[in-house]
Amino acid sequence: MSEPHRRITHDASAFRDELWAAVTGRDERAAIGIVLAALDSGLAPEVVLLDVIAAVQHRVGAEWAANTLSVADEHTATAINDRAVTALALHATGAHPGSAGRVTVACVDGEWHALPARLVAEVLRLRGWHVDFLGAQVPTRHLIAHLHNTGPDAVLLSSSLPTRLPSAHGTITACQAAGVPVLVGGAAFGPEGRYADLLGADAWAPDAATAAELLARGLRREQQPQRTLPHLTDQEFTMIARSTPHVLATTMAELEHRFPAMREYSEFQLERTAEDVAQILEFLATALYLDDDELFTTFVTWTADVLSARAVPAQSLFPVLDLLGGQLQDFPRARRILAAATDALTETARIA
Repeated sequence: MSEPHRRITHDASAFRDELWAAVTGRDERAAIGIVLAALDSGLAPEVVLLDVIAAVQHRVGAEWAANTLSVADEHTATAINDRAVTALALHATGAHPGSAGRVTVACVDGEWHALPARLVAEVLRLRGWHVDFLGAQVPTRHLIAHLHNTGPDAVLLSSSLPTRLPSAHGTITACQAAGVPVLVGGAAFGPEGRYADLLGADAWAPDAATAAELLARGLRREQQPQRTLPHLTDQEFTMIARSTPHVLATTMAELEHRFPAMREYSEFQLERTAEDVAQILEFLATALYLDDDELFTTFVTWTADVLSARAVPAQSLFPVLDLLGGQLQDFPRARRILAAATDALTETARIA
């Protein structure tokens, strides 16, 4: 492990390649050595966090989607990257701790992907913020209690999964009711943070550096009417969310007739299929909550790519969408969203 420390370079890409080899090789010791070597070479700690560790983690997710990394591989790599962040935090120096103010960083309830939020927390610490990092899946009531006890200047909420957005909406509203402005980030909030404004967040940041800059300028809680979503009055989101177990069971029972290849599935394959259908239903409910067809169509076409990478025909999604449409005849917005997804899937299949 001594060789990396003797290298003198300011090239983040070299360390990025080495860290990738270490995390995919399940070598935690090597990964930590590479991160410390990057610091010793003169790279700024924030650069190591964002251009090395975060970049490698992004690649981990992409390689999982392409089926070149297993779920176990992805979890192992993520755990090693998290340990690498810890090593950096113990060795790096930044601005005087707490000189910039105090913030709380947390994942919304139901969100287990904590590493993106942790990277933001460490960048803010380097820039002089006192950061209370609460980690993954923070129940709203406990977050609000923490805010009352600590009185931060702002709360930063992170979510990678769009299906957590209904929960995020309630959390945003509760934090603001406690008098604390809310900055949100993460892939869940969509391209250009399109759902951040819809759900009433005070600000959105696409990355850690932007979050730090927004906070440095001063994030303020504007007195404004609570953001409402008028389309929710039709109760489609509530009724479909509540009926998910029944719709899932009916879909799985009928799917074998629509997709005969399922008759040869193992128990494991049937379980994975049920998980996929359940996730489709969860995304449909979220699209109804936001009244956004694109969220669902993007997920369905992404799922088709993931299935294809795993040698599962993307055409298997057509009978799923058809069965869901048949069961949800009384829900016009759901039918509209399902039809849009079917059209998008048809176009994807045609191009392929």
